[in-house]
Amino acid sequence: MRVNKKYSCLPAEEKGIHIINIRAIEDIGYDQHESTLLNSLSKNPDADCKYGLYFRDGKRKVDYILVYHYKKSSAGRTLARRPQQNDASVRSSRQDQPLPGKGVQLEMGDPEPHMDYHEDDKRFRREEYEGNLVEAGLELERDEDTKIHGIGFVKIHAPWNVLCREAEFLKLKMPTKKMYQINQTHGLLKKINSVIQKITEPIQPKVAEHKPQTVKRLSYPFSREKQHLFDLSDKDSFFDSKTRSTIVYEILKRTTCTKAKYSMGITSLLANGVYSAAYPLHDGDYEGENVEPNDRKLLCEEWASYGVFYKYQPIDLVRKYFGEKIGLYFAWLGVYTQMLIPASIVGIIVFLYGCATVDENIPSMEMCDQRNNITMCPLCDKTCSYWKMSSACATARASHLFDNPATVFFSVFMALWAATFMEHWKRKQMRLNYRWDLTGFEEEEEAVKDHPRAEYEAKVLEKSLRKEHKHKEKHRYFPEETANKWRQRTDKEKLTWKDRFPAYLTNFVGIIFMVGLTFAIVFGVIIYRISTAAALAISSTPSGRSSVRVTVTATAVIINLVVIIILDEVYGCIARWLTQIEVPKTDKNFEERLIFKAFLLKFVNAYTPIFYVAFFKGRFVGRPGDYVYIFHSFRMEECAPGGCLMELCIQLSIIMLGKQLIQNNLFEIGIPKMKKFIRYLKLKRRRSLDHEEHMKKKQRYEVDYNLEPFAGLTPEYMEMIIQFGFVTLFVASFPLAPLFALLNNIIEIRLDAKKFVTELRRPVAVRAKDIGIWYNILRGIGKLAVIINAFVISFTSDFIPRLVYLYMYSENGTMHGFVNHTLSSFNVSDFQAGTAPNDPLDLGYEVQICRYKDYREPPWSENKYDISKDFWAVLAARLAFVIVFQNLVMFMSEFVDWIIPDIPKDISQQIHKEKVLMVEVFMREEQGKLQMLETWKDKDKRKGENCNNHSPRLSRSRSGSLSSCHSYPLDV
Repeated sequence: MRVNKKYSCLPAEEKGIHIINIRAIEDIGYDQHESTLLNSLSKNPDADCKYGLYFRDGKRKVDYILVYHYKKSSAGRTLARRPQQNDASVRSSRQDQPLPGKGVQLEMGDPEPHMDYHEDDKRFRREEYEGNLVEAGLELERDEDTKIHGIGFVKIHAPWNVLCREAEFLKLKMPTKKMYQINQTHGLLKKINSVIQKITEPIQPKVAEHKPQTVKRLSYPFSREKQHLFDLSDKDSFFDSKTRSTIVYEILKRTTCTKAKYSMGITSLLANGVYSAAYPLHDGDYEGENVEPNDRKLLCEEWASYGVFYKYQPIDLVRKYFGEKIGLYFAWLGVYTQMLIPASIVGIIVFLYGCATVDENIPSMEMCDQRNNITMCPLCDKTCSYWKMSSACATARASHLFDNPATVFFSVFMALWAATFMEHWKRKQMRLNYRWDLTGFEEEEEAVKDHPRAEYEAKVLEKSLRKEHKHKEKHRYFPEETANKWRQRTDKEKLTWKDRFPAYLTNFVGIIFMVGLTFAIVFGVIIYRISTAAALAISSTPSGRSSVRVTVTATAVIINLVVIIILDEVYGCIARWLTQIEVPKTDKNFEERLIFKAFLLKFVNAYTPIFYVAFFKGRFVGRPGDYVYIFHSFRMEECAPGGCLMELCIQLSIIMLGKQLIQNNLFEIGIPKMKKFIRYLKLKRRRSLDHEEHMKKKQRYEVDYNLEPFAGLTPEYMEMIIQFGFVTLFVASFPLAPLFALLNNIIEIRLDAKKFVTELRRPVAVRAKDIGIWYNILRGIGKLAVIINAFVISFTSDFIPRLVYLYMYSENGTMHGFVNHTLSSFNVSDFQAGTAPNDPLDLGYEVQICRYKDYREPPWSENKYDISKDFWAVLAARLAFVIVFQNLVMFMSEFVDWIIPDIPKDISQQIHKEKVLMVEVFMREEQGKLQMLETWKDKDKRKGENCNNHSPRLSRSRSGSLSSCHSYPLDV
């Protein structure tokens, strides 16, 4: 690299500007005529560089920013003058000289000020790393004269040749000059599409990228040898800001600093505090009077605003600004929200059906009929007395809203809905892949993502050094050649399962402990429910005794909700720590393992209380006179006479709505605002007292530094996946779940959009063809939902017992007598000693026989209190229903999966058309080359013939003439 030439390419009037090109820093000597140029800037230099979006020359765009902390020495920041040096001395002393703006540059012989060793080490690492970046072709400029004191910024610009080189290396598909017509629908479909476009025009975003396209440019992986194929009419916009930042980030990851014990890339430098942040810049401001139009402002107006909640998302513009990975997340969230609309409508219809038929439900009417005079056994020992079944009338009527024949239909519908949703997303994803030129992306994706992580390389190097140290101790004296061979062998080291065994063991023990902790907390809540119910039952007021069950259920659910929200945050941190100690090799492996652990822990945390109510509560109670006790003192709690489905509905609704309201919305709004406010207070303390400095407008990179760092899409996906579980897993008990999910997602889309546009630093654009492991998790939840809903309908609800009674035991083919059929009788004289009610005359009369919900023999039977044959009949029907329901719905889901093609027909045709057109382009290019060669050969032949027909005088010097003739086309 020619250092002087690289620096001298700047205009003469800009050489004195505070520009730092690390390759040329040794050429910046402050002569008499140049030292004054630092003060010869224009009146408002920040406006020339668009307040940090460009270098000081106003021409080179800032593609990336590195941020570091520095300590000013007491000697000030005066730069020493020194004579110019030649290129060789510059290269030899580049690592030894401090950079302008980084600190104090001392004269020869001056005493060196006392510096912190760690700060010196960081500064040396930065010098070497930035020098290596310039070796890679990047151009750098430093700025330490900012409003944020103690913070320095390194601006990075990728010139055209670097962009071309890296685009070819990353196999980025770029638009060529060739354009082709997209196949359009004809006939009736065309008319239908035009009508739909007119109807949906008010809800379309006013974004150019969102308009339907009739013409598309042919894309091809960029190649420097084939630049003539690409549309390079505007080189400044050929690589957009998203692509430029991606290219720079790849260089930053690949470039290393070797002054440490091991080579460090940008991730390790950030982790070790050498740099405090690294990020690309936003395009500009999004609000204000004189803000220039930019994509960020357009996204804020047409996407990140609650006022446009009814509009479609400008997904293409989101992808253009944030990259494919984030674009796919919002596209998936939009498809999921759209698909919730039909599910919500059907859920509302099912709920309204329950409301309309509640007065016609015979079982609930029998329970509410006080003339039946059904006396129930006590709900707890001693303190609880006998009670009338009619006191549970409200619970029985409310249960019918969710436990009715339409619930079975809704469960089948939601299973098919989940399968349809997955197929619809696959087709939508394929359309986006075609529009975003991601077809055939697997190869380059693997090439980029298989690059080892810095932590993995550090661990491997540590292992190699440890082995080398042991080898040196064993063989203290061995030749240098042997040492080199040993080092080459250790370079091929990798982490084996033996190296990771302690981490695997820690992961296993940690996950088991966390799951056990969740179970213990749920068990504690069960103890709370039992003890609170017994305490409230002592109440002397009838109204207090009648509301015991509702009070206990509501308070227990709130406790569960608070615990779930707290443990969610704890489990997220623990899952990340467990993944880090495993030291996965690639970023893809790290992300997948993190997602698996976090999902497992959060799934158990969110659904364990619901699973308890659905499948365990009331199943192991025992019977009067022989109850099951916990710690020999707490009796297991029972379900209400109408079943546990109503309680399951309450549990599901409160946890689902509470998580959405508190965790997903308030936390996402409140926590970033609070962090931003704290950062503002810290910066306010460090600000200079100079009022003029305080009033100066901040640079773009200073404003973005104050934003919250991007933490990845895992939290965003996780909350939606957990919600998807609430919508599908227990939808039989809560048909309104899709409706509340829809209302939440309408807000969630705009909330996330606002957070990405205004609250977060711009993330690095990442190419992705799909949503990754999340799709497999969704499919797994969809399959699990079929099984769980089958068990909820058959075991938690009374749907199967009602069918068995209707077709096997009913005398008149109606449901009259169903309640009495499900209740067994108990003789109060058979109570165990010390368990009978203290006040047996609480109802005003002496009770000899009380009833309890179970299928058992009466006390006057020979085998009193044994399981009756009705129990086995109902159990057989329940198991048969589970088998039939599960297999039928699974078959229907697979049929939907099979009948809907993954790739739309028009997209497959367009992809095939692109391949054919690309072959034609290359065939024409080859034909053009052949024609050119033939033309040159013809010219050569004609020149040779002309030479043979020359005059006799020229023919005497024939050899010289021929040589000159034949040399002519070669010169051309």
